[in-house]
Amino acid sequence: MRDKFMKILERAYDLCEEGNYVQALKYYDEILENDPYNVKALIDKGVTLQNLGKLKTSIKFYDKALDVDPKNIDALVNKGSALHTLKLFSDAIVCYDKALKIDKKFTMAFAYKGLSLGEQGKINEALKFFKRALSIDKNYDIAKISKDVAKDLLKSIQKERISNPKKR
Repeated sequence: MRDKFMKILERAYDLCEEGNYVQALKYYDEILENDPYNVKALIDKGVTLQNLGKLKTSIKFYDKALDVDPKNIDALVNKGSALHTLKLFSDAIVCYDKALKIDKKFTMAFAYKGLSLGEQGKINEALKFFKRALSIDKNYDIAKISKDVAKDLLKSIQKERISNPKKR
């Protein structure tokens, strides 16, 4: 039975890669109908729903996965990503922090936390998280690009303060 579920998961993944999310959801449903606690299927269904823009529903599936496996960093980071997209940056940061307690070198959690901090206007703090991500994986694109954007933004803010000292 386990092998059958793995093959269905692989097929669903392939469909997602092709952009056929609706069909992939049917495969995830098939798995979850037989094994409602299948963490991989719960997370992958959440990701698929997130790709379809169904963010609140995707979060419910990440929460179900976390009910089964509270330390699943994939569920935590994906939930954080969905919360971030909903502009619930503080809630997203809580998810990233939980993931970082589990894996202190989880590059994606550092970078995503930096993105949420940046959205909150905490550019200096965000920059630290991008740098931390890059200290673990110097080629991590999201952290590289975001670090450069944060640096440029800080330079722009500093120039603005110098040009218009009364606006402080």
